[in-house]
Amino acid sequence: MSDVPMSEDPDLDLELVPPPADKYLSMVLLIDDQMIICEAVRRALAGQAELDFHYCTNPLDAIRIANETKPTVILQDLVMPGMDGLDLVRAYRQNPATQAVPVIVLSAKDEPAIKGEAFNAGANDYLVKLPDRIELIARIRYHTRAYLDHVQRNQAYRALRESQRQLIKANLELERLTRIDGLTSLGNRRYFDEYLSLEWMRGRRKQTPLSVLMIDVDNFKRYNDSYGHLAGDEALKRVARVIQDSLSRATDLAARFGGEEFVAVLVNGSETGANQIAEKMVQAVRDLRIPHGEGCVTISIGVANALPGEENSAGELLHNADQALFRAKMKGRDRVVSYESLDEKKE
Repeated sequence: MSDVPMSEDPDLDLELVPPPADKYLSMVLLIDDQMIICEAVRRALAGQAELDFHYCTNPLDAIRIANETKPTVILQDLVMPGMDGLDLVRAYRQNPATQAVPVIVLSAKDEPAIKGEAFNAGANDYLVKLPDRIELIARIRYHTRAYLDHVQRNQAYRALRESQRQLIKANLELERLTRIDGLTSLGNRRYFDEYLSLEWMRGRRKQTPLSVLMIDVDNFKRYNDSYGHLAGDEALKRVARVIQDSLSRATDLAARFGGEEFVAVLVNGSETGANQIAEKMVQAVRDLRIPHGEGCVTISIGVANALPGEENSAGELLHNADQALFRAKMKGRDRVVSYESLDEKKE
């Protein structure tokens, strides 16, 4: 299948000047079983530099040829052997590659009922063949421009949506980075402060308890002095993973408080449950067996639990956990001390 050779008749090469903005090549695909019609349309379009032309005489091949040639306009005969022309128009609309391509129906009759059926099937225009050459070219150009504008709008929309998606992704990543400690990948101090404040207010509304664990890596300055800061960073990362892994609920937060200090917020948990998690952390760090002098790296934890109310505050809860941590270190480190267990009369 190939195009019929160009006509030598100079009268058929009369140039019809396209609109100034029309800089795109139009691929016109004609589906008609009559070669005489194909030749007549080809001759009508001859000399139009911006119009390329291809035809198909077998309607059963129309979809395949359309997929290959990627037309900007389809001229479609209604009466062809082997297939109803309206069924073929419907097939274009069901085919992703031709779903939006304008279809100009060519019919031997100018009947309103036939026109109505054609438009209902998905046709964009209707011409009685053979149409006037100037009118045919004008309609092809019009539908080509409309189609290309549609394609460009879709491409621009997709590009905009992709740009928006990338921007949202970048903003989310930036937001994540502002809340994450760069060394340990736990929450940072800023995120911890925000989280504790929000959960404290939630606890007041719902009357649910809140626990805070203050965690310190024992004798860490000595570790850095002995093994170097790179080894110290690696040790902190391993301890951080243990702390994070010890929290089983999505609502619990582990964060780096500063230096070798960490903190955890346990939502809607009892004092007993908080102490059990703290003991689990202490043992898990022991199990890392990170060499430290004659022993291994250990941690100390202070635990405080409270029911948020008007008579107390999130800052007080954090202070209590810090006091418990201080007592744990005074008692020899590598242990858990609960604020509720402190004998305040001896303080």
